[in-house]
Amino acid sequence: MTDSLPILPDDLPFFTGISPDKRMVMLTCLGTRVRTVRKGEFLVLAQDEVRYIGIVLSGEIHMIHEDLWGDKAVLAVIRSGGLFGETFVCGTVLQSIVTFQAVKNTKFLVLPFHKVLHVCTNACPFHFQLIENMLRLMADKNAQLLEKLEVISQKTLRKKLLTYFSFQSEQAGSPTFTIPMTRTQLADYLCADRTAVARELSHMKADGLIEIDQQRVTLY
Repeated sequence: MTDSLPILPDDLPFFTGISPDKRMVMLTCLGTRVRTVRKGEFLVLAQDEVRYIGIVLSGEIHMIHEDLWGDKAVLAVIRSGGLFGETFVCGTVLQSIVTFQAVKNTKFLVLPFHKVLHVCTNACPFHFQLIENMLRLMADKNAQLLEKLEVISQKTLRKKLLTYFSFQSEQAGSPTFTIPMTRTQLADYLCADRTAVARELSHMKADGLIEIDQQRVTLY
């Protein structure tokens, strides 16, 4: 579903350095639209052509890879302020190799890529700042993917879990934190079987490595 442009959050990193009074002018100049999707809906399927950059305003989107046998892996979790689709629209091959799915009711901006990349004939002063912000967000996404790579490159499931929990603890600045995934989503993120993950979490708790209650975890 496509909506009219809403009042936008002030803290979106995409708008860093662009005054509030210029933002609506910018979005109108870019031909920006807003879309709202329900939990479970797919925004982009693998093999779809991607011709826009999405910016999440609220909700949550997962970037998923599914193999021929139906096994899924969550490659990235995209929350408010995050980008998606930029990897494909910036490349020479527009076809997505992953699927983007809303795991919560989600609202996002749709920005036509060619208008974002090229300065318009009006030479709007905010355009260069926009490109700089987008590059920083792309770098943040790459860092998230590198973090994922480090997690899944561990040789045992326990080490994968401890590495993931370590990153979450660092981000929270505390040994106690809440993981932003259900057990099923965590298993998909770790490229592991859900039952095996649940069993290993129980063993880690019994060994005194963690305390876990639903999605709340404490590292010891």
